[in-house]
Amino acid sequence: MSSITPPEAPSVGRRATSGVFWLTAQKWTTRLLGFVTIAVLTRLLSPEDFGTVAAASTVLPFFFLLADLGFAAYIVQVKTAGQRMLSTAFWFSLSAGFVLAGVMIALAPVLGLLFDDDGVVPIIQALSIWVVLTALGSVPMAILRREMRFAVIAGQGAAAAIVAQIVAMILAFGGAGAWALVAQSIVAPAITTALAWLTARWHPSRTFSGAQFMIMARFGGQVLGVEFVAMMRALAEAAIISATLGVAALGYMNIAQRLVQVVQDLTGSAIVPVTQVAFAKIRDDAARLRDAYLRALRLTYFVLAVPLTFVAVAAGLIVPLLFGDGWRQSYPVAQILALAGTLTVGAWLDHGLFYGIGRPGTWFVYALVIDGITVATTAMLAPLGLTAVAWGFLGVCVVATTSRWFLTARALETRVRVVAAPFVFLVVAVAVSGGVGWAVMAATAQLPTFVALALTGVAVLAAHLVVASLMAPQTIPEMLSMLARSRIGARLPGVRRFA
Repeated sequence: MSSITPPEAPSVGRRATSGVFWLTAQKWTTRLLGFVTIAVLTRLLSPEDFGTVAAASTVLPFFFLLADLGFAAYIVQVKTAGQRMLSTAFWFSLSAGFVLAGVMIALAPVLGLLFDDDGVVPIIQALSIWVVLTALGSVPMAILRREMRFAVIAGQGAAAAIVAQIVAMILAFGGAGAWALVAQSIVAPAITTALAWLTARWHPSRTFSGAQFMIMARFGGQVLGVEFVAMMRALAEAAIISATLGVAALGYMNIAQRLVQVVQDLTGSAIVPVTQVAFAKIRDDAARLRDAYLRALRLTYFVLAVPLTFVAVAAGLIVPLLFGDGWRQSYPVAQILALAGTLTVGAWLDHGLFYGIGRPGTWFVYALVIDGITVATTAMLAPLGLTAVAWGFLGVCVVATTSRWFLTARALETRVRVVAAPFVFLVVAVAVSGGVGWAVMAATAQLPTFVALALTGVAVLAAHLVVASLMAPQTIPEMLSMLARSRIGARLPGVRRFA
């Protein structure tokens, strides 16, 4: 295969929305089983086990990013991906993956001192395998994304996650402790990488172009900067919480974050990979790009506000039900992070926009400022406890959302109020549906937990639909149109297009 060309423009919207449904379906499959897995693991493993693995895992994306150098993002958005360019990206990623795995093993003792936990050292060394596996699969995965073969990506991801969860549970029942979580982290990328190579239908040639490398490096360096800042923020936050409040506190934070992330994954995790490709295909048509972005933003807020508001209201019932009574300190943290999550979903869409239109440098500056504020806020509030840290993160999300309006409006060549308008609906919807949910939950406090949760969820959904019908009436017909075009079978929905 000499080059990989993008799909024709008329099919972009259809394939993008179909891709969202495919990837969302994958998340529902893996996360619902994942809920069962994590519910079991939290009863077999201690908060210290989760905290130790969470601390070790924070360094993994950093090492992978150095191996990839942002080349995958470049491959996804470039107009034509030639064999020489793809081979150059592959050989660099593979070589860097092995080198960085060795560096990771050597630096593990130093990182153990940083986290003040000797148990982190062997886990970091074992997880170095993850870096090699993901670097090996970087180019074929980028090819699949570029070709918008999201059904294939979804199927592979689901299979890998299910097998990894089964392995983790078997090891946990066998008394492996934290190593059950380590095995889960290694098995999933091993399967995903193998399947990506089988389906990408591409093989590298024995070529490495210095010119192609420099072109990709200029773009990828800005992407790397964004991701590097995010990884450093996660590492710094984990180190601050672990050093100030202890590794158990990091475990409580990790469970709260997992709950919110699961909800986001089930409803909106497909936004970035799909919209980045879709926006890249239509970036030369300003009017079409602007319309696609605003429609996607309205639908994103409409869909994700309901489950995140539900978690913000009912985390005190959800956490003990899923994870057991030993995670009480995670309750308020999960509630606050869920509220913050309603704001961060807009960042996902903006991320895809700036990468898709070839402006990762703008996103890098934004990420540098916001993540710096986040770390500083965590350092100031950590002595006051996890709840204070969560409130601080919510405050940063408000600042970040407001600042993005100006950046996005400029990129789309429109007014700030046009970009900010959907946010007004979001705030009102969360406030009204959350208030109704709180009232129903209080009124059903004496009922069985499942009944109380069901009634609370129905109340939140009903209130949200009422607000949507009054403030964003066009959103519901758009969503119904998407669902009406769904086809269950060999392909998931071909639905109303984003673009």
